[in-house]
Amino acid sequence: MSATLRGITWNHTRGLVPMVATAQRFEELHPEVRIAWEKRSLQAFGDNPIGKLAEEFDLLVIDHPSVGEAADFLLPLDEHLPADFIDELALASVGQSHESYDCDGHLWALAIDAAAPVSCHRPDLLAQMGASVPRTWPELLDLARRGVVVLPLTAVDALMAFYMFCGAAGEDPFLRRDRVVAEEVGVAALAHLADLASLCGAESFHRNPIATYELMASGDRIAYCPFAYGYSNYSREGYVPKLLRFGGLVTMADGRCLRSTLGGAGLAISRQCREVSSAAEYASFVASGACQRGLYFTSGGQPGHRAAWEDPAVNAACHNFFQDTLPVLDQSYLRPRFHGYLDFQKGAGLVLHAFLTTGGDPRRVCNELDQLYNKRY
Repeated sequence: MSATLRGITWNHTRGLVPMVATAQRFEELHPEVRIAWEKRSLQAFGDNPIGKLAEEFDLLVIDHPSVGEAADFLLPLDEHLPADFIDELALASVGQSHESYDCDGHLWALAIDAAAPVSCHRPDLLAQMGASVPRTWPELLDLARRGVVVLPLTAVDALMAFYMFCGAAGEDPFLRRDRVVAEEVGVAALAHLADLASLCGAESFHRNPIATYELMASGDRIAYCPFAYGYSNYSREGYVPKLLRFGGLVTMADGRCLRSTLGGAGLAISRQCREVSSAAEYASFVASGACQRGLYFTSGGQPGHRAAWEDPAVNAACHNFFQDTLPVLDQSYLRPRFHGYLDFQKGAGLVLHAFLTTGGDPRRVCNELDQLYNKRY
């Protein structure tokens, strides 16, 4: 008797190809199982609720803030996977990637992919300019004034950057019950973000990280991106015309290093799945250290298992992407996962995007964010 599973992931080599490759290999090891993967846009991956997808698909690659709505739609994996395997994954977490899918006493997905905004540069272009990778905020602004810095500033990317600058201004978001951050912190964060955005060109407001890296790797105009969700694909030979190199974030004027906002992806199982044992076995196969530093990585994936990030062969294949960015992920900020957070994220991103593109009173922006936040009650 055969089992058929349908999965949904996001539309990029990093999101789709490793799922197809691992499904193919799993089918070879388990001839009675068939797994078919489909894809959706990166925007939909980050913003859309998982309820409808869980009605249609057995396996879902999700963003961790989705787990605030998980209880109604996803299987608690701690009830279907061995405790020692889950403990092993917890110890092998990149930053808080494993913890990010643990909510309300259950584990709702396995952290098969880890990411956070990191810096990126074209070594050849910086060398031609006689410039070096910026280490401080003033150095970054100086380089940006030369017209060679770009930044992804779609609505959700602007919000992730806002969180980062809030931390740099002295307060992580959502520590208060009724405010996203203190007004003075929010105003300072908006000022930093607006200063940098003004130097990165209007087209930045329409580019996500993927479009940003494609631009940097295909032309000879942009030399540096100060922070965008990292994609190791762009540091691999043969993937793009010009290789990109990735690294850490700049230090602010007071000596405080920017703290990134955790992203990544987890593999979840729908409550509607009729072949739970096969789905759980496949999820364990994908999340295992052997697969993560082997087939998952070589087929274009960006592993969530620490063994892959620290593997010399993996790093050699991507110009040390993982080694050079791991400290950023280990220190990254974990977004909240309360029910309704995705609605907040979508609305808040639009508010910030409007402020950056058309201007306005930063205090009014902070107030609008607080109003969106308080709608959760």
